[in-house]
Amino acid sequence: MPDSVVIIGAGINGLVAANYLRRAGCDVTVIDRAERPGGACVSEVADIDGQLQQYALGASVLGLMQDFVFQETGLARRLETYVPVESKRVYFPNAAKSAWIHRNPVQLQQELADRWDERGDVAGFRADEAKVVAYLQDGYRRAVPPTLVEAEARLGDELTRRWISGSAADLLDHYFTSEQTKIYMAMTVTESGPVSLHEPYSAFTLPLMDSGSIFDGYYGFVREGLWRLTEELATINGELGVDLQLGGKVGAVDTGRKVVHFERGGTAASIPYDHLLLATDPLTAARLVGDQAMIREIEQKRFTGTSGKLTLFFRHPVRWIDELLTADESADTAFRFIFSVTSIADFEAATLRVLDGFADYAPGYIQVYCEGAAMRQLGLVEPFDRITLFFKNMALNASGNALPEVEATVKAQLLAHVANPEACVGSRLLSPRDMQQLFLFPGGNLDHTMLVGGQTFFDRQFSADPASHFYTFGDWPAISYCGAGAYPCGSIAGTPGYMCAQQVIRQLTSGNVD
Repeated sequence: MPDSVVIIGAGINGLVAANYLRRAGCDVTVIDRAERPGGACVSEVADIDGQLQQYALGASVLGLMQDFVFQETGLARRLETYVPVESKRVYFPNAAKSAWIHRNPVQLQQELADRWDERGDVAGFRADEAKVVAYLQDGYRRAVPPTLVEAEARLGDELTRRWISGSAADLLDHYFTSEQTKIYMAMTVTESGPVSLHEPYSAFTLPLMDSGSIFDGYYGFVREGLWRLTEELATINGELGVDLQLGGKVGAVDTGRKVVHFERGGTAASIPYDHLLLATDPLTAARLVGDQAMIREIEQKRFTGTSGKLTLFFRHPVRWIDELLTADESADTAFRFIFSVTSIADFEAATLRVLDGFADYAPGYIQVYCEGAAMRQLGLVEPFDRITLFFKNMALNASGNALPEVEATVKAQLLAHVANPEACVGSRLLSPRDMQQLFLFPGGNLDHTMLVGGQTFFDRQFSADPASHFYTFGDWPAISYCGAGAYPCGSIAGTPGYMCAQQVIRQLTSGNVD
């Protein structure tokens, strides 16, 4: 008989794992409390003056997924994508310090020298980062978690220390001289939470966030919106024979009898498993299996998220002030970054300022995703243009509805670069507290846990024996964990789900599941 696998959680990782396990011959059941699949990758509908506009409620852009996952799951045959080829635009308070981030390292070196007086080794930074990314991607494909020993054998001691186990501050100081370059490159370090640039392993976040292969390390969009990724994968899985039980609230897991007890539609149900995958946040996973010691251990993890999300709707396509004279019809799709700080010290201070809860918002930076412009490139005509702003730094204090002054401040920073600000007719602000309540993230963090030492690289797991069974949860051989809190990270990639599924397939093939 086929092995029976139960997966709790129908986010991207649970869906990717289900796809691979089903195609490997397993009977797969996925249970999720929500009435639709997708986890944090779902949509919402805005009603603006009687007109409806669909938009991403959680995650918005695609980039960290591996191309082989996109191809092998069947998603590549079902979805249209668009990747902006325009150079990224970076804005600082001093307009003279605004710059373009070119893909070509030689062009970038010249641009940063001209704009930011950068005298460091920009091309060398990109070349060394590419080596680390290649190492990471090889591990993803082989579904082999990383170790410092393996990294040193592949990259050498110096690169391993600089790019993996070292601090982001030391990494940036090694390659760059200007404050603006350091600030721009440091941005990804704090995406998962209020991480100090001086923390060990903080350097690793830089290559990690560039290690997607679906768009060669860049980020892009899915036609209609990112939620179509999980919707379509759920459909594909259903066609393969995966049993998707939506609206199922899991009450308990009997680890002795290997049975999941849940309630659906007011009816109690139970399902046995040969292997159980927990594709949830790690704290929920520990509570489901009822391990008090593990619950206490995981509660000590650093969960805090500090990202706000502001979605803006425009009656007419946004016209950017710095693009008014260009004839390039795709210029409005470029990613844009607006910084509120001018020194790396101020960047660090703003990152950490919201931790004590006294400040609701400490301006750091805004990442601007021009979703509506990307949809137009994909031939999609929508009622409104839409722009998504992910920004730093917000405290876990209050819902976005209670922070109109924060919304106004962030919106003003964006509209200062827009030639037709009067076209903005709607908005919605989500705070970390909203993320916590909407998606049940312990600290309002899309990555579930912060990417810091002890929670990243080889330590981003919850196994009693990670050297042998990296994705095993605790000391239960028949239970694995593959949520966003597992290596490498979340960020709508599905890589933890793929790597975990490969470990489970190897276990089931060898018969070692007791």
